[in-house]
This record gives sequence, structure tokens and C-alpha cells, in this order.
Amino acid sequence: MDDSKQDLRSRRAMLLGLGAGLAWPTLAAGPRRSAATLIEAARRQIGVTRAYDPAYTTLAFPNGDVPRARGVCTDVLVRAYRDAFALDLQALVNADMRRSYAAYPHRWGLRAPDRSIDHRRVPNLATFFTRNRARLPIPDDRDAWRPGDIFTSLVGGRLPHTGIVSHRPGWVIHNIGAGAREEPALFDHPLTGRFRWALDG
Repeated sequence: MDDSKQDLRSRRAMLLGLGAGLAWPTLAAGPRRSAATLIEAARRQIGVTRAYDPAYTTLAFPNGDVPRARGVCTDVLVRAYRDAFALDLQALVNADMRRSYAAYPHRWGLRAPDRSIDHRRVPNLATFFTRNRARLPIPDDRDAWRPGDIFTSLVGGRLPHTGIVSHRPGWVIHNIGAGAREEPALFDHPLTGRFRWALDG
């Protein structure tokens, strides 16, 4: 082997070694995705999001949002995951829908993904979580639900709803009509899904 090739290999090995040395501490020191962090991010929306507003709004992309004073139930989840872990469900759902649009519900008459609204629809989030192996059995016992679980339900038996399970058994953080709030409402409506996504443990 000539000296130039040996020198190139030595420099490549050194750079890979440095890269590994720099990357490992960053991974080891990274924040845990704890249920407590997610719940606290959801709680911070209480008193800020004061209205329920389902109007269609063209959003920026990625990390698009309507003004935080208003929103819908799904916005509680989207904002909590962004604030807690910098996970952008708008971008993640859009990417998955572009890959596998046929796997998602088509009840709204759309023929292609719409990044302004898709992540704000409960059936789409439920599909995304299911496709990411986050679906869990629905327990009847409120004590079997874990803090940080995501629930879906049908209000009045027909309107999809979602929120985050709090630390107190049977309590949830959600927006069902009067802004973000925490209340004992987990079993107020027929449950349709339970998910645990992107949490450590």
C-alpha cells in the first residue's frame, strides 16, 4: 500500500473515532422522554389555550400551529410533544401519509396529504400511533392506565376526541370545548384507543 492511501485511511479512522467520541456523550446525556415531562408540557397549556376552535387554518410547515389561545383536542398532544421532546407530529404524520396514504382514513374527501390539517384529526393520529406500534389494550380499570398514555374516544358516540392521561387516576389533560384543562374525564365517553408513544418506559 502506498503512503497516500495509508495516510487517507489513518485520517478517516481518526475522524470516525472523533465522531464516535463526540456523539456518544451527547446520546448518553440526552434527556429522557418521560411521562412527567410530557404531562407538564400539556399542563402548561392550561390557562393559555382558552377556546376550542376547529376552523381550518393554513399552517406553516414544519412546526406550524394556530395561535395558542385556541385550538382543538389534537393540538394539546401536538404542542405537548413539541414542547417536551421537540417531536413534530405535523411533520411526522405528513411524512408517513406521503409514504402510505392508503393506510389512513379518507373520510374527508382529500386525495393527497394536507399538512395544515392531517395531524389535527384524531383518526389520523390514531392511525399514525398504530402504525408506530404504540397501540395498547384499553383497560376497564382506571388504575391500569399509565400517566402519559394517550386516549381516544367518541363524544356522543360520533365525534372523535383525544387527550393525555394525567398522574391522577381517571384524570386527563384535553380540550373538549373550553380550552385546555385537567379533569376527571377519562371515562366520560366511549373509549376507542389507548396509545403510548415516544416515551421511555
